[in-house]
Amino acid sequence: MLKHIVVAMALGTVTGCGAAYISPKVTAEEGKVRVVPLTASSVRAANSSAYTPKALPAAFFSNAGSGNGVRSAGTAPVASLNAQDRPANMATRLPPPVSPGAYKIGVGDVLLLATKSGGSTVEELSGLLAAQNARQGYTVQDDGAIAIPEVGRVQVSGMTLEEADALLFQRLVQSQIDPTFSLEISAFNSKRVSLGGAVASPTVVPITLTPLTLDAALAAAGGVDTEDLDYASIRIYRDGKLYQIPLNEYLGNANAQKTRLVDGDSIFVDTEYQLNKAQAYFQEQITLAEFRQQSRVQALAELNAEVNLRRAALDESRDNFRAQIELEAVDRDYVYLTGEVAKNGRYALPFGRKATLADALFENDGFLNKEANPRKIYILRGSPEPGNPDLITAWHLDGSDATNLILATKMQMRPNDVVFIAEQPITKWNRALSQFIPSLLTSGAALATN
Repeated sequence: MLKHIVVAMALGTVTGCGAAYISPKVTAEEGKVRVVPLTASSVRAANSSAYTPKALPAAFFSNAGSGNGVRSAGTAPVASLNAQDRPANMATRLPPPVSPGAYKIGVGDVLLLATKSGGSTVEELSGLLAAQNARQGYTVQDDGAIAIPEVGRVQVSGMTLEEADALLFQRLVQSQIDPTFSLEISAFNSKRVSLGGAVASPTVVPITLTPLTLDAALAAAGGVDTEDLDYASIRIYRDGKLYQIPLNEYLGNANAQKTRLVDGDSIFVDTEYQLNKAQAYFQEQITLAEFRQQSRVQALAELNAEVNLRRAALDESRDNFRAQIELEAVDRDYVYLTGEVAKNGRYALPFGRKATLADALFENDGFLNKEANPRKIYILRGSPEPGNPDLITAWHLDGSDATNLILATKMQMRPNDVVFIAEQPITKWNRALSQFIPSLLTSGAALATN
């Protein structure tokens, strides 16, 4: 009996002092709170409210790109050399054989006339100087004549040496001069052959009393001077016609080497494919290719630097935004969780997408299985209506049926929603006892002492 009295007194004491535990709950109230069971259809109705999630800055959707493209490598220097095309087999065209006969005196030739000295026989036998003083050279003038003192002008151009000798004999006799003399050509200047091209020393070779052959003329020019014998040829220009002897053919053909040359022939050693020029051409092409490659490498480096600068700018913008979020300097939308959730607090709605009730709950570790009442999960949302701006809709999810939890993955959150989970009855009783028993013990102890 005494125990019942003590309990009653303790209860009265706890109740009287207003310290009893008060559990929060959701109660429908006309005009203020509207409780709506959460079903598939009501979820669709709840999700139909207009809402646009906050967007991330453009830096999160941009990339560094590929730059403005690789710039042109620029205009390469113009090649100064032409490609050396290897010629086909060169045909052999020998000049026709010629037989010009005996040498004929021409303009520019120098004739040496040796006459008998006027001294005694002893002087002639002992003094070569006297004989030398009697030798006189005469150049054939442009009119084809030579001028001899006491004889006059004698036309000798176009004559052989024998013919000129006979004419001079007659003229000396007519001039009553001792016709004892000798005639020779001391300088051959009227008939020449020119040599050029790939020879050691381009020159002009005179034609003398001895017939001039091709090999002798080339020897006088120092020989053929080329590194590539396969594509060199000897060309002879004569009387407006061109004759050709491939160098390999010339070197192996004795008859070709002894080709007789005549006055006015032009010899040109041609190298249609020159190794040194071919090598220079390919070296130039390699240099130009290296220039283009180097320019392209430089352009790629510039492009890479441009992309890296853009990437660094994007990273900096993103890092700045993350720092602003950490400092709460960015306007965010939140959902608040209270009641028997594992962690009371707020859940930041994500950027660029809509979150669900499941996202909000399980991002914050869900709810307490032992204390939470799965029958009473509420989403509290302001639902102003005309004439009733303070109306609140409490979307009620009965989680005692586990299949209903699928609705949590479809129910979209809106800014400032409050997720509330009520406590189980046993949780409420346990909490009341946790307040009641200390007060009871304190009151009993006071009565016992009295």
